[in-house]
Amino acid sequence: MRRFALALDLVDDPQLIAEYERYHASVWPEIEKSILESGVERMEIYRFSNRLFMLMEVDDAFSFSRKDEMDQGNAKVQQWEELMWKYQQVVPGAKPGEKWVMMDKIFELEK
Repeated sequence: MRRFALALDLVDDPQLIAEYERYHASVWPEIEKSILESGVERMEIYRFSNRLFMLMEVDDAFSFSRKDEMDQGNAKVQQWEELMWKYQQVVPGAKPGEKWVMMDKIFELEK
């Protein structure tokens, strides 16, 4: 199992942040299905202010390019992504068109 950590910023507006959280409290079933079918086995999103942190655990077959191809061919995922852009903003330093950005692991403690 591999793990990825990603970051994203939300538009800094309490009402929009609350709406975003409501959507994520009941994610569309087609979106959950798409995520699982791509090889994501576990996903968690945390928020501090308008900064999001996502932790993904994926199977050995998972790849971001394959997930992107799957998403491009899925009308419901495209609808979801378009809706989410209302709430999201690009993290400083992100590439054009990039939403979630990969975070670098800089420390690990294990007993």
